[in-house]
Amino acid sequence: MAFQIKDIDDTQAPLLEHLIELRGRLMRCVIALGIAFAACLYFADDIFGILVRPLTSAFPPGQGRLVYTKLYEAFFVEIKVALFAAFFISFPIIANQLWAFIAPGLYAREKKAFLPFLIATPVLFTLGGSLAYFVVMPMAFKWFLGFEGVSGGLKQEALPAMGDYLSLVMQFILAFGISFLLPVLLMLLNRAGLVTRAQLVTMRRYVVVGVFVLAAVITPPDVVTQLLLAAPLLILFEGSLILMYFSEKKEAELRAEKAEEDKAEGGVAENREA
Repeated sequence: MAFQIKDIDDTQAPLLEHLIELRGRLMRCVIALGIAFAACLYFADDIFGILVRPLTSAFPPGQGRLVYTKLYEAFFVEIKVALFAAFFISFPIIANQLWAFIAPGLYAREKKAFLPFLIATPVLFTLGGSLAYFVVMPMAFKWFLGFEGVSGGLKQEALPAMGDYLSLVMQFILAFGISFLLPVLLMLLNRAGLVTRAQLVTMRRYVVVGVFVLAAVITPPDVVTQLLLAAPLLILFEGSLILMYFSEKKEAELRAEKAEEDKAEGGVAENREA
């Protein structure tokens, strides 16, 4: 009989076990995020005060202020700040749970190849976010405030709203943080055999144009901010090409050594048969 109920039951058991394990690990991630959210909500004012410092330094001393035009805006700003901070605090636990779920299905060689990317991801994201917070945002905010003055006999004054400012800060940090993951993406594509270093070298001019287009899309519309994002991305791209060179060279050497070993084993086997 071509169709048997028993075969289906045998195949369902491992799947259900994996789904139960996945549910358990997702619950741990949600619990970790919830605990971090509760703690960050208590310190939401302090966290938002840290995020406001680039704007405070851009204003003349004692002249800057934030406003909220909706009665509920300040409350939802605290919720967003707490959730934003909670994700970063709980990310190590979330990444650990995902790795613990995926790792058993990988060979030792695949684990060894994938683990550096897992470590590099938070490091590069932090570097990108730090660049945005300490360098890009203070310069961008000073440039934005340069439009204050008098126009047509009326005074132009910057009165940023809390919600709009938080959205802008999150856009800066996420844009720079995610963009700095470019080497991780390129190296993973290279390890998977989807792209080679030679292909990326021939596409360098298109990559440069794409980087500037990306910087123009995901950053506020000022040239300085776009350049401050595009320049590091181009450096990271060139660095990825260097890493690919050494990676492909090492893989070629390993393949050559394996071929020689197989050839030697084949010669030994032929001698024994003779």
